[in-house]
Amino acid sequence: MTQFLIFLGEQWLLVSILLALVGLFLWSENRRAGDSISVHQLTQQVNSGNALVLDLREPKEFRDGHIVDAVNVPFAKLAERMAELDKARPLVLVDKLGQHSAHAGRTLKQAGFQVTRLTGGMSEWTASSLPVVKGK
Repeated sequence: MTQFLIFLGEQWLLVSILLALVGLFLWSENRRAGDSISVHQLTQQVNSGNALVLDLREPKEFRDGHIVDAVNVPFAKLAERMAELDKARPLVLVDKLGQHSAHAGRTLKQAGFQVTRLTGGMSEWTASSLPVVKGK
C-alpha cells in the first residue's frame, strides 16, 4: 500500500490524466445511451400515455412490481424482441438500478428508436413512493 501511495505522489500527472480520460469515456458512453429522465418526468409521460415504458428486468422482478402499463422485455432478450417495438413511439428504459439501461439505450438508438432512461431505475421509483403494479 505504501508503494502505491508513493507511486501516486510521484506520478500525479499521469494518474490525473488517466482519471480524466476515464471520466470522459464514462460521460461519452452515458450520453450515447440516451438522455436520462427523473421519476417525476416519467410520471408525467405515463399519465399522458405519451411514451412506452420498457422494463428490462427479469420476469420475476417485473411481477414483483412494475410501473403501470410497462412492457417487460428482459435485457438478455432485447435483441430478439426489438422487432415487437414501435419506432414511432418514444421509449423509456427502466431497470433495477440503471446498470443495463445504458447498453440497451445505445443498442436501441442505433436501431432508430427514440430512447430515454429512468435515472436510478425502479429503485428510485419505489424510493419515491410511486405506485407499482404487481403480477402480470
